[in-house]
Amino acid sequence: MLGLYIHIPFCSAICNYCNFNRGLFDGALKTRYVDALVAEIENVGADPGWSDRGTGGASSAPTTQAFNRQSSIVNRQSSMKADTVYFGGGTPSLLEPAEVARITTACRGAFDVAADCEVTLEANPETVTEARLAGYRAAGVDRLSFGVQSFRDEELRRLSRLHGADRARAAYAEARAAGFDNVSLDLMMWLPGQRVDDWLESVDAAAALGPEHLSLYLLEVYPNAPLKEEMARAQWSQAPDEDAAAMYLTAMERLDAAGYEQYEISNVARPGRRSRHNSKYWTDGEWIGFGCGAHSTRDGARWKNVSATEDYVARVEAGAPTATDIRRLSMDERLGDALFTGLRTTDGVNLDAVRARYGVDVWARYGASLEPFVQGGWLRREDSRLYLTRQGMLLAHEVMAVFV
Repeated sequence: MLGLYIHIPFCSAICNYCNFNRGLFDGALKTRYVDALVAEIENVGADPGWSDRGTGGASSAPTTQAFNRQSSIVNRQSSMKADTVYFGGGTPSLLEPAEVARITTACRGAFDVAADCEVTLEANPETVTEARLAGYRAAGVDRLSFGVQSFRDEELRRLSRLHGADRARAAYAEARAAGFDNVSLDLMMWLPGQRVDDWLESVDAAAALGPEHLSLYLLEVYPNAPLKEEMARAQWSQAPDEDAAAMYLTAMERLDAAGYEQYEISNVARPGRRSRHNSKYWTDGEWIGFGCGAHSTRDGARWKNVSATEDYVARVEAGAPTATDIRRLSMDERLGDALFTGLRTTDGVNLDAVRARYGVDVWARYGASLEPFVQGGWLRREDSRLYLTRQGMLLAHEVMAVFV
């Protein structure tokens, strides 16, 4: 089934390390943006080229013709069934619960959404209250993903985050009180000035709360990020590579012991609590993105919406297509992507399934290049399964470069 991604670009403040498509909160623009999102979702649903449910072009929406042109790259017989909705950002928790409800209602009207659909909302701890979270729950959200990043106030200040560790703990408690039984926390390692023990303090603090899911990301300092200049001025540095490796491996060992299962390079979960939406990205799935800068992949085609928020809103209001960079992937590109992303998961790549879908014997084509990684203990081949060892995950890009 499809995943539906909803991009919310607004933030209360811009974090000094962030390279996502985002901007400062603007109440008037947010109102227009939500209207545009609903219109884009409804017009995709109204286009018979996207659906096999026989809408017959009955919609009278003025933007339908433009969206038909945009969506003509997709197979007209493809299913419109969806089983995940993901609000990402930016800071989606800056939306009012009623606005989230409008968008989820639009999704259910435009798509055949499964009754057990996973609906995730990313949230920052300082933006929520128990009442607000209860409103999101009533709007159909059943999974929260909190951007905590650290449980050490000094590190949060260095990242220009607006919340402290106590506020993160309080937001988690409020989520539980509001009825959420599926909560994920994001943490970041290899921060400026961070030692191995500092990082493990945050890992232990997160595990002590008992969330269903944790995402552990390695900080990447982009050349144009304000953090890079701040690090130079303050003479902050990141730990040596071997310390970064120790941060990763030790954290995973502790989370193993706490009852979590690693299922992707950066993600662990309680049994049965993997992110169903994000798993689509790693298992050769398909998704449609709505909003500025949102990416979509479907039926061998890939496209993204225009990045600027104002430009996106103006295009929807004018009935103009929002997509740019529309292209159909070759079978070799699709194969490379399937192998590249599949190796991010602990399940790895099913070689028989790849042969059935793409007609390629992976080991016959790539075996000579992959054998050194097998000999080094970074990659394993067992029956029809090819997967990275945990040590191999530290060198994932070197292995994946064989395919892409």
